[in-house]
Amino acid sequence: MRAIAKTRPACGVEIVDVPEPSPGPGEVKIKLEAASVCGTDLHIYRWDGWASSRITPPRIIGHEFCGVIVEVGQRVSPSRIGQFVASESHIVCGHCRQCLSGQAHVCVNTKILGVDVDGGFAEYAVVPEDNARPTDRSVPREIAAFQDALGNAVHTVMGGPVKDQTVLITGMGPIGLFAVSICHALGAAKVIVTEVSPYRLELAEKVGADVILSPKDGDPDERLAIEAPGGVDATLEMSGHPSQLDLAIRSTRPGGRISLLGVYSDSIQPVDINKIIFHGITMQGIVGRKLWETWDEMARLLSSGKLNLQPVITHRMHFTEFQKAMELMAAGQAGKVVFSFE
Repeated sequence: MRAIAKTRPACGVEIVDVPEPSPGPGEVKIKLEAASVCGTDLHIYRWDGWASSRITPPRIIGHEFCGVIVEVGQRVSPSRIGQFVASESHIVCGHCRQCLSGQAHVCVNTKILGVDVDGGFAEYAVVPEDNARPTDRSVPREIAAFQDALGNAVHTVMGGPVKDQTVLITGMGPIGLFAVSICHALGAAKVIVTEVSPYRLELAEKVGADVILSPKDGDPDERLAIEAPGGVDATLEMSGHPSQLDLAIRSTRPGGRISLLGVYSDSIQPVDINKIIFHGITMQGIVGRKLWETWDEMARLLSSGKLNLQPVITHRMHFTEFQKAMELMAAGQAGKVVFSFE
């Protein structure tokens, strides 16, 4: 079969011919229908410091995908054959303290599809049974493919109250864009967003952001003081940029919350810790999806018909056009790029 793989410790990935995988005990084999490109895939493509410290080539990349189970291994019910499923990228151990206490999303033994083990940018993929999440066929496959990323947004948004709240979202990458729609679906009173890219500002408008702040608007504090007197109820920090972390702390009301999903190039960041303390702000780190609470919430949101996700899908192409996809991502000229596998 054909697959997109990191074959050597250098920039780039390739289409390679590899043996079709077979499921082992507790595993299922999926015939892919669609997959989507994540920022992690771009890091691997570029072979930056994170990728070179984590990936051991050769490795089939990709962790956002969907398809149909065509074969099962031992200890898996044959009834799962024919199910339409989507991938959960975090493979957890099930026996550490976190897994046993309902916090499997921070399992200390987590392995990630397409990073630590072979992923899903291939005609077939093998994953643990639990990582193949049943998905209703009413969900278009191009959306089903990126539920892993959508789940990040669901987890972040639902880290605190949303209904009737004013929410600030910093950063309009795909997950930030998803978060806009999720906030509206859950009854947020107002969604304010920040972004520097003109391309992404247009996408923010398409998904329904109520207030869009960009550098051309000048001082964001002045506008926020008008749009959210006394401060926003919640800030979802998705940019990973220090300026937006500072903005979050300045702009969140006393007693509000800051949910951090963006990853910083420099992990040591100065913050106004006294303001966080004296304003009683809850600051929380968000990683992955709660297993399996977030997936259940996501299924309900998808079935509600309230999510406006199509504008985030900016490019659709066959997986053999991966080079074009990586170039678009690197240039910041794409939302979600979805691959087909016909």
